[in-house]
Amino acid sequence: MVIESAIIAGAGIVGLATAVRLSQLGVHVLVCEQAPEIRAAGASIGLWRNALDVLDDAGLGAAVDALGAPIATWFYDATGTPHRDPAYTDADHEFLLVPRRQLNELLADTVGRGSIRLGARLIGFGETADSVTAEFADGTRATADLLIGADGVYSRVREHLLPGTDAYEHTGHHAWRATVPTGSGPAAGTILTVGRHRSRGGFTRTYGDTIMWMVNRFECPPLTGTKREQALEVAGFLNDNGWNDALLDLIDATPEDAILHNRIMFVPALPRWTSDRVALIGDAAHGLSPHIAAGGTLGIEDVGVLTHALTGHDALPEALRAYESDRLPRYRTVHEHSRAVEQAGDAGVYAHRYAAFSHWMLTERPKVGI
Repeated sequence: MVIESAIIAGAGIVGLATAVRLSQLGVHVLVCEQAPEIRAAGASIGLWRNALDVLDDAGLGAAVDALGAPIATWFYDATGTPHRDPAYTDADHEFLLVPRRQLNELLADTVGRGSIRLGARLIGFGETADSVTAEFADGTRATADLLIGADGVYSRVREHLLPGTDAYEHTGHHAWRATVPTGSGPAAGTILTVGRHRSRGGFTRTYGDTIMWMVNRFECPPLTGTKREQALEVAGFLNDNGWNDALLDLIDATPEDAILHNRIMFVPALPRWTSDRVALIGDAAHGLSPHIAAGGTLGIEDVGVLTHALTGHDALPEALRAYESDRLPRYRTVHEHSRAVEQAGDAGVYAHRYAAFSHWMLTERPKVGI
């Protein structure tokens, strides 16, 4: 290993997974989180095989499997007709849906709470030939061999490393979602429906007898009404002839304060992800639109590539260049697939383009094992 210590900005899933992997390799890690508690943004996260392999390498495979619900994707149109491209296999349509909060807690417990500093808002860093020093809003500092920016689309590490790369709005793209108790809800979900007026959405059962639902819409007109009313309007575009009433019923029964609404933000394509002692990872490097449901998976894949590079090179700058040279071209292709999926005008085209993306993501995987 080319480092003895690392500071990780951000205690989300990718930051904590990085901390787990590095600590297992003998690195002293300090995870700095600006929030006052470990928390998860969003309801559930879909993990494909490439992410699960990284978690398996960390010895967490069985624990993550116990949290997750296996999903076999089908895509529906607004009339309820299912679509799946027969050119692709079952493996190209299978992932594990895992509750974000429970996964975050598992990762934090594995790292050790003593290695996590809460309420620590990073505001900048200084880098020398021998170390990097993170600076925090409360006036404190911490020094290590490596600083990893896992602090999301609004990353302060990215802002300091690459000024002028602020996240920008995916204009008109909004998403609504929630996790609710199963109650009298349906036994099976719709996974994803491609509806009218650039709408998408669906629901599925997940951990702990709960149901996760989501709807999103591209090119939204200005929003009016409550979050529930907005989500119901979008869900109505997925429900010709009443076939998807269960989705509307779930939304209607969800308390207003339990509904998450997000205006979708992008991270611009970056010219680089690293310096000699700093690396970006996860959404800080490549925040994606959630319509391809792979940002978390690819972020955990980043963890595997980064740790593989750190163990496979004799000098830190060389290791970080290797990590970057793997990631940059891969994400250029990710963005091509993302645009293609976004522009799919009906469920049949969507099914083909999404399967093409997942097949590429799974079969063109980088080497991540240690």
